[in-house]
Amino acid sequence: MKACPAVHWRGKRRTSMQYIRLIRSNRDFARLWAAQLVSLLGDWFSTIVISALIVSYTEGTGYQGIAVSGFLIARMIPPLLMRPLAGVLADRFDRKGLLIISDLLRALVVLGLLFTTQSPDYLPLIYVFVVLQFLVSSIFEPARNAIMPSILYRHQLVIGNTLSSITWSAMLAVGAIAGGLVAQAFGTQIALVIDALTFVLSALLVATVVVPEVPRSELGQPPRKAQDKSQRTFADGLRYLWRNPQTAAALFVKSGQSITSSDTLLIIYGTQVFVVGEQGVASMALLWAAFGVGAVVGPLLTNRFSDDSVPVLRRLISVGFALIVLGWLLWGLAPSLELLALAVVVRAMGGSVNWTYSSVIIQQIVPDDYLGRVFSLDFAGFEFVQSISILAFGLLIDAAGGDTIAHIVYLSALVAVLPLLMWVGVVRGIEKRESAEAVNGEF
Repeated sequence: MKACPAVHWRGKRRTSMQYIRLIRSNRDFARLWAAQLVSLLGDWFSTIVISALIVSYTEGTGYQGIAVSGFLIARMIPPLLMRPLAGVLADRFDRKGLLIISDLLRALVVLGLLFTTQSPDYLPLIYVFVVLQFLVSSIFEPARNAIMPSILYRHQLVIGNTLSSITWSAMLAVGAIAGGLVAQAFGTQIALVIDALTFVLSALLVATVVVPEVPRSELGQPPRKAQDKSQRTFADGLRYLWRNPQTAAALFVKSGQSITSSDTLLIIYGTQVFVVGEQGVASMALLWAAFGVGAVVGPLLTNRFSDDSVPVLRRLISVGFALIVLGWLLWGLAPSLELLALAVVVRAMGGSVNWTYSSVIIQQIVPDDYLGRVFSLDFAGFEFVQSISILAFGLLIDAAGGDTIAHIVYLSALVAVLPLLMWVGVVRGIEKRESAEAVNGEF
């Protein structure tokens, strides 16, 4: 009987040239990546200016915390409710077509936000348009994630997902700063127009992507029996997770780290605690940019210890959870905007590592027929927990007041220990089960 192979931490060292080679050699991925690049840039333009607009509209009302939380929840609840349908759509219909339609509809909705910039009387309308925008977005993300294994070869999955994660993070950093500068120089309306145009450009880029019938990531793998599209229901997706607990475990990662969402506190700290610029736009942009930098750095560092295997990716997710706890502790201790930005970098590093690797694990172990539904369920869990967390933070901030806001940060650090311990236990259980199966397979 052979001994079970040990999991080693020595990984493949990746350089920037590998990401460049991927973009040069895989034109379909390059176009999808470029579409993501421009739409995310516009997204962060509007996020910064709408956040500042809501804060200015509710100044002195006593419910700023819940108003900001309401804005963030308006981005979360609609996708959560839409996920069961969105996953089925991504598995039944042409994913490329869904991406194009989603982009064009979002462009129209963002233009509608222009009406809300006229006076505080339009505050409720902000939430209406944000709800509509993210209802459409709930179809886009599962379809984009499900299409990745079709246009990437198996050995490109980690590099491609890391690049997508870095892009999200880099556009957060660049878009936050650019959004703040544009809002300061030209106003909110110009920023929203730019956002709408980026969705149109994204749709044009997606239209040029060629999606092969057989997913490239499955070439050279044992053939899988394709499921009839009429049988691709939401309930069937749930049954798949029940039969495959290792996949279900991967769905814990995004929701587990969202128990302590940083979004509400980041906006409040930028606009109420360490305020720079009119309405705190500059300080908030700096903090969002710091979040983006951390999200870029996280996977780049941990990729040095990855060999792309699922067991190693699971262990690196434990590191991500630990970085989240450390980030919260540093946040609570930060006496200045500069040190707070450093704490935000650390917090974002952990979140980005977890987001990237949990997505790669799903893409590696889930058949193409189920990818849309599994990613929809993955995002639904994240959005459900994130929404509850955001609401709780808003209520705590309004109840506690500015003098005790640091206590909420320390509470977040304490609560963030829970998903870390849970994930460590899950990984140990999975590894024991896999070792036992490997031993039994030797006989």
